[in-house]
Amino acid sequence: MPEQAAHYLEPNQTHPEPISPYETKLSGSIMEVFGRGTHDLPGLIAGLNDLGLHAPDGQAWNEDNFRAEMRRLGD
Repeated sequence: MPEQAAHYLEPNQTHPEPISPYETKLSGSIMEVFGRGTHDLPGLIAGLNDLGLHAPDGQAWNEDNFRAEMRRLGD
């Protein structure tokens, strides 16, 4: 595989630092919920809460804190 193609396939190439255990758990949980066939925000929020994964402040997820966390992680 050419050097350029290998770099293109790096899954975290735009992430500024190593992925944290929290980010790994959150992303895995999101993929699990999506894998069950849920593809809307209310369903994702319910799925994360059903898995027992809490928002960073320890509270249940809701649309507002989920959007805020995605914004924070995207910065």
